[in-house]
Amino acid sequence: MGSHEAKVSTLPYEVKLITPEEKMQIFDANAKRYLYTKKANIYGCCIRLLTDLVDVKDRWEDNFYTADENVRSHGRMVVLNDDGAPLSVKYDPYTNTAFLTNVDYYGWIKSIALALTGDIMEDEHEIYSVHGAAIDVVGVGVSIIAPSGTGKTTHSWGLLRLKGARLVTDDWYFVRMYDQGPLAFGSEKNCYIDADIGNIWGEYEGLVEKTHFDNRGRAIANVRWIVGSGGVIPMTTLRKIIMLKRDAGDPTVIRQLEPKEALDYILENDFCNPHQLVRDGRKLNLRKDFFRMLFESTEAYLVNTVKPPHETHEEILKAIKS
Repeated sequence: MGSHEAKVSTLPYEVKLITPEEKMQIFDANAKRYLYTKKANIYGCCIRLLTDLVDVKDRWEDNFYTADENVRSHGRMVVLNDDGAPLSVKYDPYTNTAFLTNVDYYGWIKSIALALTGDIMEDEHEIYSVHGAAIDVVGVGVSIIAPSGTGKTTHSWGLLRLKGARLVTDDWYFVRMYDQGPLAFGSEKNCYIDADIGNIWGEYEGLVEKTHFDNRGRAIANVRWIVGSGGVIPMTTLRKIIMLKRDAGDPTVIRQLEPKEALDYILENDFCNPHQLVRDGRKLNLRKDFFRMLFESTEAYLVNTVKPPHETHEEILKAIKS
């Protein structure tokens, strides 16, 4: 990575890698607690949830497309609460099994499920995952990739207000590289939104009113209520990459990046993805090579989001339409 060091994740947990033998011990010790088992189809990958928490099971069903229970699972997510135990995430990369203990925020649960899928896909199928939004704007595939807290959700949903804009995903997508361009595929049935999205963009007030939010001000919502059934599509060819930062000391609002500059930024920010399960040298090189190809195949821009959302959004639109 040269002089560019990845930023340390601010998540309150670290992933502990375990062996298949340790996985079997933990799995068998909790066998009587798997009251609910649900399989999700995440871009053709079957991920099985095992939990005794009904609210986790309900959110999982609302969030992901359902896989047939007869389909063999490619990966497993065990989500349990354990009084007195610390919050923990353990992962066996050989059997693709994750154990989440006392993870009380569904946003992390779904992100770990998507990271687990990405771990399987990039090894076996050369399909790569991006922690970012993908929107088709009148035939132009646009992705917003950003560190947490810089406005990814705000500006992704801002784009959806445009006539002719259609959502692929607002949080995570998978990519296949083709000669005609990188093709981005959606990963979730419904979106996990912030309660304040209606305060920023008035068009979404009706969606917020229909939705039940959790104690963190987040909820799974069906964006089709606002954009219509034709407003969500399964894929788009990426042409523009919008990366965000929030730097009050930089007067530049937007500038186009050379592919190497874009790669340096994504590396400095840990791929803008704190939910990677395996971070060894081999995985780092896989992801680094993928993003190099992605930036060489698209136009990349860096946008500073210190100004009010509506002002910043106008600059993003200029880049998309250029």
